[in-house]
Amino acid sequence: LVGTRELIEKAHRWRKMTGGGMRQAGILAEAGIYALENNVQRLIDDHEKAKVLAKGLSEIEGLNADLINVHTNMVFVDMDVDRKEQLMGFLKERGIKTGGYDQLRLVTHHDIDAADIALVIEAFREFTSTNRQT
Repeated sequence: LVGTRELIEKAHRWRKMTGGGMRQAGILAEAGIYALENNVQRLIDDHEKAKVLAKGLSEIEGLNADLINVHTNMVFVDMDVDRKEQLMGFLKERGIKTGGYDQLRLVTHHDIDAADIALVIEAFREFTSTNRQT
């Protein structure tokens, strides 16, 4: 990658946010190859679920889910940094795992169904409506 310092720093951040810190690249690559050879429809379904999740989250005041860039099974959500850790704990108490640095990252997969998506959206809605600021 060639570019300005700012571009390189941004690229490093995005690499880490999307799992680029993983050291077992061969294992991950093999999973990707298997999915492309055997589960294309399932991948399409996961991407559609991510779009539904992003749309639902984007309708909640105080959240900014990027609808335009949902091209995979990952949804990135911007929110008030001061409340991010509190939200992550709130979601974890409900069995909802999130990740990310500057943004929350949610990932859909074959074990996630429409009811799970609705549950996640409702949990975000509950958190934001109760205004759980410390």
